Amino acid sequence: MVIKQLSLEAKIAALAGIVFFSMIASRTYLAEKIEVKRLRWLLKLQMVLFANALMLIGSLHIWRSTVTMFYRWPAVHSHCFTFWKVTVLMFLILAHSSSFTVLFLVAEEPYFFSLAAYTCLGGYIILLFFLFTLGSLEQGYKLLVHRNTNLDTVSKHGKLAMKKTVLAVTVTVALTVLGLLNASQPPAVKSVEITVHKLPLSMDGLKVVLLSDIHLGPTVGKSKLEMIVKMVKALKPDLTVIVGDLTDSDVKDLGPAVEPLGKLDSPLGTYFVTGNHEYYTSDVNSWFESLKSLRVHPLHNENIKIMSPRGGESDWFCLAGVDDIEANVLRYSGHGMDLEKALGDCGVDHAIVLLAHQPLAAKWALQARPDINLVLSGHTHGGQIFPLNIVTYFMNPFFVGLYKVGQSTSVYVSPGTMYYGIPMRLGSRAEITEIVLRCP
Repeated sequence: MVIKQLSLEAKIAALAGIVFFSMIASRTYLAEKIEVKRLRWLLKLQMVLFANALMLIGSLHIWRSTVTMFYRWPAVHSHCFTFWKVTVLMFLILAHSSSFTVLFLVAEEPYFFSLAAYTCLGGYIILLFFLFTLGSLEQGYKLLVHRNTNLDTVSKHGKLAMKKTVLAVTVTVALTVLGLLNASQPPAVKSVEITVHKLPLSMDGLKVVLLSDIHLGPTVGKSKLEMIVKMVKALKPDLTVIVGDLTDSDVKDLGPAVEPLGKLDSPLGTYFVTGNHEYYTSDVNSWFESLKSLRVHPLHNENIKIMSPRGGESDWFCLAGVDDIEANVLRYSGHGMDLEKALGDCGVDHAIVLLAHQPLAAKWALQARPDINLVLSGHTHGGQIFPLNIVTYFMNPFFVGLYKVGQSTSVYVSPGTMYYGIPMRLGSRAEITEIVLRCP
């Protein structure tokens, strides 16, 4: 009886809560009872269902704002309005289906359905933001004029609500098209000079290319990676590093898509550390083996001496890499950020460059080891699309670009070389970063 009295939004929120607690129950009670891969697939499915349950609240608001409110208008029985209702319904269905594509529609090249679904998801986020923002302004306007409420005022409020919806939809369409065009461009090549304390003089001018967040999966395929590899080779770097979120699915689905990485030929090597999305694939160890076969070396809480191509045996710096901190959250067997292990062989007399996917991991690392000279990270995508830029800025200790920490440490956060899922960029630009190391 109590359930019947709840609003539709409350019922949806309750459903989301049930899915959320089922995720906790799965982790707690099924962890040792079913195969790890099946458990992680179940958790991914539950996460998708949880996200869709939350999205239903937003979808209900969009439907009421763009369809239901027009039922009082004379044109409600016209063919145009019927077409509009169908369009909005298809838009919402595609937006909801986007998260399922990572489970069922991943291949060497993206399916058109996946691209359409994730485009609608991007539009969904933008539309919801503007409907909420303009709706808040509308409510403020109503409060200001509430003392003079009459039939004319009610009529004006109805027209104001219609204008709000038309404006929100128009802005959403315009920004979606702009975002698609921006993301369809090749990544920008940004050159940055960074002073690295204790860097040998013979390594002054050493060129490092930084890649991050390529996100091979539902909307990024082999052809995009081939373009990236071609651009990297044209820069002729001494060293190439990939700081996580290379892939969003397992080797079985995306093994052929990563093959272009085998064409990278940096003289000092190509190195990789995991991001959070590698752990969502539940196939990290297989990815390590696949990358090794392509001469891409995973740094699994370990380090390597990068020798100067022009100096003596004592001219080197320590390149270290840590597992992403999401491995600790997921309790991924044999993985997890271990800074002490990663820096084990790094001497105090030589420069230390750390690869850590998340800026939060970079912050933790610098708190534990202030002697680290440079940290290279990714993860944030620069927010990727508006309005997510705002949320991402406040959620990360370093957002995007170059940061100076103390007297002898720098942090560089890549905005990502591609994009995650939504094939759009608004307020951010995909980037291949050319870092030139300089002696102090």
